[in-house]
Amino acid sequence: MSTDWAIAVPSFVVAIGLFIVPGLAVRLAGWSPQTIAHYLFVPAISTAIVAVAANIAPLLGLRWSLIPVAIVTAVAAGAAYALRRWVGPEDVHRPHPRRIVALVGGLVLAGTVIVLQLTYVFVGPDNISQTFDNIVHLNSIRYALDAGSAGALTIGATSDIGFYPNAWHSFVTLAAELTGATVPVAVNSTNIAIGAFVWPASAMALAAVLFRERAAALAASAALSTGFGAFPILLFFFGVLYPNTMGYANLSAGIAAVLLLLRARTAATRTRQAVLLLVVCGAVGLGHPNAFLALFAFGTAVALYILLCTAVREHALRMWIVNGAIALGIIAVGIALWTFSRTGWDMSRWGPWQSTAQAFGEAVLASPRGYPITIAVSVLLLLGLGVLIRRPRHLVVGIPFAVAALLFVLASGVGSGNFVREMLTNPWYNDSFRLAALLPTAAIPVATFGAVALVDGVRSLLHRWSAPKLVAGIIAVVAAVALFAVGAGPNVTRTAQDARAAYTLDASSALLTSDEMQLLSRLAANTPADALILGNPWTGTSLAYALTGRHVLERHIFGTRDDDEAFVDEHLADIAEDPRVCEAIDRLGVDYVLDFGSQNVFNNPDSGTDRAGLNDLVASEFLVLVDSEGPAARLYRIEGC
Repeated sequence: MSTDWAIAVPSFVVAIGLFIVPGLAVRLAGWSPQTIAHYLFVPAISTAIVAVAANIAPLLGLRWSLIPVAIVTAVAAGAAYALRRWVGPEDVHRPHPRRIVALVGGLVLAGTVIVLQLTYVFVGPDNISQTFDNIVHLNSIRYALDAGSAGALTIGATSDIGFYPNAWHSFVTLAAELTGATVPVAVNSTNIAIGAFVWPASAMALAAVLFRERAAALAASAALSTGFGAFPILLFFFGVLYPNTMGYANLSAGIAAVLLLLRARTAATRTRQAVLLLVVCGAVGLGHPNAFLALFAFGTAVALYILLCTAVREHALRMWIVNGAIALGIIAVGIALWTFSRTGWDMSRWGPWQSTAQAFGEAVLASPRGYPITIAVSVLLLLGLGVLIRRPRHLVVGIPFAVAALLFVLASGVGSGNFVREMLTNPWYNDSFRLAALLPTAAIPVATFGAVALVDGVRSLLHRWSAPKLVAGIIAVVAAVALFAVGAGPNVTRTAQDARAAYTLDASSALLTSDEMQLLSRLAANTPADALILGNPWTGTSLAYALTGRHVLERHIFGTRDDDEAFVDEHLADIAEDPRVCEAIDRLGVDYVLDFGSQNVFNNPDSGTDRAGLNDLVASEFLVLVDSEGPAARLYRIEGC
């Protein structure tokens, strides 16, 4: 890792602290310190607390800071303690040291590998994703810092959206506020914390629940969390889908919470697990609604399977009636959710890009978008599927994988007019990227099952050969460490190489070129603090707000424009000939214009034509050149209006 990343350390530490401290306080108050699995829910609990605190802060008249987080944490910890006293302590046993080592060691190793992966992808601590959605995300962070609010009703203001999931923005804003980091540095350091801590902890939580906290399962799931390019790297590449990343990172913990609730046998235990599930649902949903829909889909499939198995096993009419009623209720809720979450045609026109057979093959190997496989991961995944076929009593391990595969195959390999495709994948905009990123969440338990079966087979052979325990221990340690090599496998490295290109700053970068970035670096020196700047957001000029704090007239491409704004966007180049331009400028109060030429974020000449009057301007008595960099980046001061 380059020493340049040292400037990101403070904001990274703050982000990690925010993911640990609130959730750990609640976990220690609500559960016995000896229960291993519940430590892995800490990041999800913290996510819910911080996101909820950001929404409550404006109601309490508080600026967004650690104070609202501390208040909500104290209330949540008190409620957890009261719940624990009410339902009674859990029946737990002292954990075996091997499990503690697997948990801590797995988290540390997985985190280290993913930190290295993501620092490579992000190129430098202050590099930005050169993608369309990043305009609104970066400007939303700046707006939250200025407004002192990171609530769901505030975050969407930069793109005129009334409500927007705020979990990701809450963490990034605090990381910037508490350390003084720039918006890009806070974004990258928080994203590394999500990828290197929240994601592996969540994956391990699901493995801990599925495999009864087996050390082999904890170690294997930690290693496998580093081995898939589809998550988290793909979402840091495409879009860019930062809020989805936050929601998906907690998704495995959500499935684990569903399983804990379904396993509960007493009213007290059901109450405890239901509260945990509710909190984790809050973390997932405030990350992104799509993530919550994924959790509902996975959880529903698991619940329906377990309800059916229970009814078959009990052989009682009452059980069939009760479980059937529960199943119908769950299905009814799902129909309502999918109906409410439907997206319009203009947002869901993503079509398939491969054949159904190709999509099926990529889904089975959890290697979407044509990226190469990592042999060790594929072998474990296929081994896990094979063991599931031979041991159908463990089918619950593979059910989420079947759901994720179905959604991905429909989106990427079935025709746009297909009724089932439109019915199931529309809430994800029928976008195969978003659904591809779900595959690792569901594939890791299956591959972990393959690893556990392999461990059991080797252990049986060693026992048959009467091998010393020391030999078995050495083999286990070597195998565990070797498995972490999947983090450098072809599937991850190829995805990382493509993703890195989206963060590279050079003369041809899609959103902001190196010339444009240089010009922006001097903007504070060349404009007064109260300046209002006009520019074509398609070309990246609106990021002057996120990167320098100077206010821009249009913070996002799809923001609402009034008549004056629309007129100036089309006719500013005519300022010397058309007096209506100056009249509109005076009403808007614009002082400066940023002109970044005609290259837009999509490198598509058909994009942004509604603002063509802002591109390739010529200096005049009305447009006085203040600063320039390279052939296309220019700053003008408006005079004579």
